[in-house]
Amino acid sequence: MADAPALGLIRGVTDGEDRLLEADEQLAQLQLHCGGEMPGVIAVPELLEIVRQSRRKGLRLAREFRAFDGSDRIFGFVKVVPERADGKPGCEVAIEEWRQEEFLDENETVLSHRMDVIDQMVAELSARLDPQLRVLSVVNTAPDLEDCAAAMSANPKAHWSRFVDVSEAEYQEPLHWRLIDGAQATIAGSPRAWRVRLLPRGGSAQHPDSFELLLVSDQPWLFAEDTGEGDDAGGALVGSALTRVLRQPISRIIANAETIRARLAGPLREEYTNYAGDIASAGSHLLALLDDLADLEAVEASGFSIASEAVDIVDVAERAVGILGGKAKDKAITVEVADASDGASAKGEFRRVLQILINLLGNAINYSPEGSTIRIAFGAGGQASVSVSDQGPGLDKDQQERIFTKFERLGREGDGGSGLGLYISRRLANAMQGELSVESKPGKGATFTLSLPSA
Repeated sequence: MADAPALGLIRGVTDGEDRLLEADEQLAQLQLHCGGEMPGVIAVPELLEIVRQSRRKGLRLAREFRAFDGSDRIFGFVKVVPERADGKPGCEVAIEEWRQEEFLDENETVLSHRMDVIDQMVAELSARLDPQLRVLSVVNTAPDLEDCAAAMSANPKAHWSRFVDVSEAEYQEPLHWRLIDGAQATIAGSPRAWRVRLLPRGGSAQHPDSFELLLVSDQPWLFAEDTGEGDDAGGALVGSALTRVLRQPISRIIANAETIRARLAGPLREEYTNYAGDIASAGSHLLALLDDLADLEAVEASGFSIASEAVDIVDVAERAVGILGGKAKDKAITVEVADASDGASAKGEFRRVLQILINLLGNAINYSPEGSTIRIAFGAGGQASVSVSDQGPGLDKDQQERIFTKFERLGREGDGGSGLGLYISRRLANAMQGELSVESKPGKGATFTLSLPSA
């Protein structure tokens, strides 16, 4: 529909508990569409807050407000008087310039795309299908779908429905794929309920070039039975197994919080989008802690080894700066990288060297004062080295030893760290036949140095 023109004055009356007692038709309908009652507490969050402030402070307030009635956006300019004509407790509400605007289809498209992305993040099995919905390849991370994934891999070009029991429809191949997208399903060998997603890829809407099959469950995989592997099985729950269990629900929390923060589900007040941003940030922190636990399990496992290859540590350091540059900028911290035009080549594993440097640089940013400088320098010779120096509070001799121990945070609280980063980093350095050391004095900052064999 076209946007409706602004209406005349729309009135309402509230009581001393911010309940809407009387209202003109448009305001009464909005109250009902937002889940409220007549009479009942004002169900429009922005309007409720304005009325509440006016009543509590005894002030006349005039502000813009926005609402969403389920299909349209509502805009208006509300004036609240903390006095009623009949002398009873409550407020007189008058809304000028009431406007309704259609909730645009393109926003619905963005939201739909966002939901697809969320499902891609949390899907535990994904398969590429040809235009006839026959399996081409499959990737699986769910322990209870291993048999299903193996059957798919062993039967290329088989129709995907051979491996998934769709419970919401009598599925037959001629049935259009859109009627199955989102259907509930069961899978042999899995105790969980699953949801099927079929996402078209390439081509036109009528004739996609291929499809992506996603199997999504709202239930995390839990280890219901003893693995029979003794004490080591219990230890696995702390690392990679626990990460596998929790990554899906936490990723869903992050994705949904980001959807709310971006207002893709409709208009929302600023403070609520900030709350959603805090939830997403906390979720990301939880994922980082899970990764630390998985790394801890890996480096402490018997037989842990790391690939040995030539690594340009100057390039790795610059990548770490690129990744954390925004975090440094937020604190007005300057990161200086020493000139090393000849490079510094070391023996190690690229991603592990990057992991160590991100940890060192991240710590330097966390514990350096605003406006300070962090310097990264390189050394060559029998050992290739990279040093990260900060202007933080520094460490005494005792702290320099303790900081590399497991779960040690030197009494710091509230910074969100797990106390595992430096412990894991030193174990990784040792696994690459190198060393991670620190030089520091209280009040003089600290220099952490990663030394590796030269390539």
